[in-house]
Amino acid sequence: MVLDGAEQEQLRLMCVHAHPDDESSKGAATMARYSHEGVDVLVVTLTDGSRGSVLNPAMDRPEVVDNITAIRAAEMEKARHILGVRQIFMGWVDSGLPEGDPLPPLPPGCFALGDLEEQTRALVEVVRRERPHVMTTYDENGGYPHPDHIRCHEVSMAAFEAAGDPERFPDAGEPWQPLKLYYNHTFHKDRLTALHTAMTERGIESPYGEWLENWVDKPEDADRLTTRVHCADHFATRDQALIAHATQVDPNGRWFACPIDVQRQAWPTEDFQLARCLVDAQLPEEDLFAGIRETVNR
Repeated sequence: MVLDGAEQEQLRLMCVHAHPDDESSKGAATMARYSHEGVDVLVVTLTDGSRGSVLNPAMDRPEVVDNITAIRAAEMEKARHILGVRQIFMGWVDSGLPEGDPLPPLPPGCFALGDLEEQTRALVEVVRRERPHVMTTYDENGGYPHPDHIRCHEVSMAAFEAAGDPERFPDAGEPWQPLKLYYNHTFHKDRLTALHTAMTERGIESPYGEWLENWVDKPEDADRLTTRVHCADHFATRDQALIAHATQVDPNGRWFACPIDVQRQAWPTEDFQLARCLVDAQLPEEDLFAGIRETVNR
């Protein structure tokens, strides 16, 4: 790539996720698109996935359950190749998703109970080494209230703020300030309504009807959607990456109920909320690097 006879600096995107498989269900087509366009895309997976349940009946076998951590790491490796991205594990222990009333306590030593300052330092070191221009993570609710997703949000936000400050973690590398941070905004009402309507009009049974009937509108969600990245050409790649997480995803399940051609017509984007921005940005956007391309290569 050349700009005015000079070689452009490669754009860099860091996507921070809680577990192996989260990257393939949240923003995967966006990552595949940017990778295809020459952006350096790095997935940072915070936990080892060791407490994940086997959610695909075809994989629910003792030898799988007994080796879930290694198997999920292998699944992650396959998925990242499909998406064309790099990936690193931070190595924190999966917290699991406690169920019951009252909820049982989280297991000792898990990620969600870890020291936030220590975790922030570790992620700051990665940010300073990898020097992303853009980061993505989850909103303050974790996208959904899994304890690891909420801690992922907390660590990501803290690292974004600290990475450029030379007084924070001075032994964690040369300061580097990412320019934008986004929340994945995947499962929102407008998108689900569009998919549900498109399926119903085509006589296809929709998995979203009951979900939408029980939807509770929240005032704080009204302005979340700031950025829609067109990536319909990469929906098939996204699905292939998701299927690679065979312990976590049933290929006959709800994830794949809406045909790709219907998705491409009804909602051809993946969606984000711009949460931090240190460049001029005009909302709404269609590019995570809007305002950065010009800054990096001027």
